[in-house]
Amino acid sequence: MASIHLKNLGHRYAAYDAGSDNPYALNPLDQVWEDGGAYALLGPSGCGKTTLLNIISGLLRPSEGRVLFDGEDVTDLSTERRNIAQVFQFPVVYDTLTVAENLAFPLRNRGMESTTIEARVAETLTMLGLEGRANERARSLNADDKQKISLGRGLVRTDVRAILFDEPLTVIDPHLKWQLRTELKKIHERFSHTMIYVTHDQTEALTFADKVVVMNAGSILQVGTPEQLFDRPRHTFVGTFIGSPGMNVLRCTFDGEAAVVDGVKLPLDEATIKAAHARGLATSGVSLEVGVRPESLLVVGAGVNTDDDPHYVRVDVLGVEDLGRHSLVRLRLGNQLLCALHPEGAAIPEAAALRFDPARTLLYANSLLVEANG
Repeated sequence: MASIHLKNLGHRYAAYDAGSDNPYALNPLDQVWEDGGAYALLGPSGCGKTTLLNIISGLLRPSEGRVLFDGEDVTDLSTERRNIAQVFQFPVVYDTLTVAENLAFPLRNRGMESTTIEARVAETLTMLGLEGRANERARSLNADDKQKISLGRGLVRTDVRAILFDEPLTVIDPHLKWQLRTELKKIHERFSHTMIYVTHDQTEALTFADKVVVMNAGSILQVGTPEQLFDRPRHTFVGTFIGSPGMNVLRCTFDGEAAVVDGVKLPLDEATIKAAHARGLATSGVSLEVGVRPESLLVVGAGVNTDDDPHYVRVDVLGVEDLGRHSLVRLRLGNQLLCALHPEGAAIPEAAALRFDPARTLLYANSLLVEANG
């Protein structure tokens, strides 16, 4: 396995150069991914995920910067010489070979002994639930099983420096996706392969990876655990992209002690207030927003007990959607819209107030989280 250092890396396609404010398909970055880590590249279509993966694999040479595996510069090496395995979005199998022969192919190419090949193929067949179909020709399989073979060809080798997955479960039936994600997780825990998994599906990313790399518009916005991305997104895009529904983001100002949304004060914690003062946000004219998860908001009746508590603000209820385990309450604060999650079966008052938890009410300046170490 290998640590991967993307050193001052950026990429431009020729078509991007003419008449573009930003010619980069992948904006310059410097990033280190640890040996044996399981990473997911998460972001919308066209954000640069596959470009970055292809640079790591050697299918694409970066316009600038270097790719280092364990400190070794592999930028000019071919995919084969980088000793990586890559699994693509659509199945890549040899239809005339059996399932077992497909899995054995990369091992035979490397001149491994027959007994070792047989043992690794048998183990991989069991891992993928294909042991009963080992001698079937690949042409007879459906798309799900063909993609299992593609996954198996990446997993059958133990000598690779990294295994790269480019949306490998896109063509898999939904009921099998959870099973295969679970298997990949077990394989990583057992063998500690360095794995990089590209997806636009946050469920896949958050359930597979130790750390998720969130990308948008050619930039890496945050690298963190699923908990870090959910609890403290460092960019408003991360907050709105992660979660279902995503984080509420409201335009605001800062009056020195609270975020102010359309004349209504929202409490902030002491660390955020200090950080905002340190940056002079009360007078800077920087674009400010406040972010809060729907799960962190409490909907209550707008009774007399809420009037003297600064954690509560009055809101208008616009509608309610039944999501089964809870209700999604759509609200208006001033002239801005937001939503909150409400327990299933609990009454929703017509005259409502929201309770904001200062520890979970985040302040953003120019879309970036305001924090003490920011």
